[in-house]
Amino acid sequence: MLVLNAADVEAVLDRDALTDAVGAALAETSAGWASLPPRVAAEAEAGMLLAMPGSLSRLGALGAKLVSVFPANVDRATHQAVVVLFDPDTGTPAALVDATALTAARTAAASAVATRCLARADSTVMAILGTGVQARAHARAVPRVCPALREIRIAGRDPEKNTTVARELAHDVFADIADIAVTGVPTYADALAGADVVCATTSATEPVVRREWLSTGVHVNSVGFSDGREVDAQTVLDALVVVESRSSALAPIPAGAAELLWPIRDGLMGPAHVYAELGELVAGTKPGRTSPDQITLYKGVGVAVEDLAAAMLVVAAARGRGVGAVVDV
Repeated sequence: MLVLNAADVEAVLDRDALTDAVGAALAETSAGWASLPPRVAAEAEAGMLLAMPGSLSRLGALGAKLVSVFPANVDRATHQAVVVLFDPDTGTPAALVDATALTAARTAAASAVATRCLARADSTVMAILGTGVQARAHARAVPRVCPALREIRIAGRDPEKNTTVARELAHDVFADIADIAVTGVPTYADALAGADVVCATTSATEPVVRREWLSTGVHVNSVGFSDGREVDAQTVLDALVVVESRSSALAPIPAGAAELLWPIRDGLMGPAHVYAELGELVAGTKPGRTSPDQITLYKGVGVAVEDLAAAMLVVAAARGRGVGAVVDV
């Protein structure tokens, strides 16, 4: 079995290839070539452990992600994970991949796929809401599919941290791109004013994306893990809504939390308001936005096929470059 730790994953990860791989996996899923059982959760006193199995028959992927969610963690990540890949012909365990960083990267890659399918080609201003791991991952992935981008605004709960994170990203991610300005702004409303693309990556329990703060024609990615109120109801009602998987997006979150598309739960709209799965847009079986003025919303919940696609990508790269450790099990 090949074992890849976090450093191995970072060493071989190609973010452009990851966006393409996640898009292909979602297209296979929407075409009916994936086995995607509901995630299950085991509760612990301070958190929970989620199991996310899946397979992609035509891509030769079989495996599962185990991810722990411990919100009170201070000295380590709140989400920690591994992916195990199996040989699809024999069932033999083939690889064990540290998936803590990989989870953030594949989540941002899915948002990049959605942005490529739904955002206007002339989008110049991006708002990133949140200052944590997912915010940084989205800053690395989503701008890569926005060729006209000129400004990125960072907003979280702490104005001082917003500035610090913006400075770090400008130095670490965008230092070689002189045409992109990265700034921290005091409030979510400041970040959203005039934004063409929004990446909401918070754990907010009250909406940080509000309809009155949004401009005509904006595309919103919402991937925050909370009770689902990261985006207000009016935005959901007014938007063209796209998800990774209808069954996953409309199912209750493990451990009794509310559905991520909470306006459906509250009876404000029906399941038919979900326009498409992201894989349908990738495959071209459904079109994306139909006008420049349309508001589009991608609501991501994270599905196992994204983890499998990401793990397969880094495992192939690691084997080609001799990275990682091979162990007998």
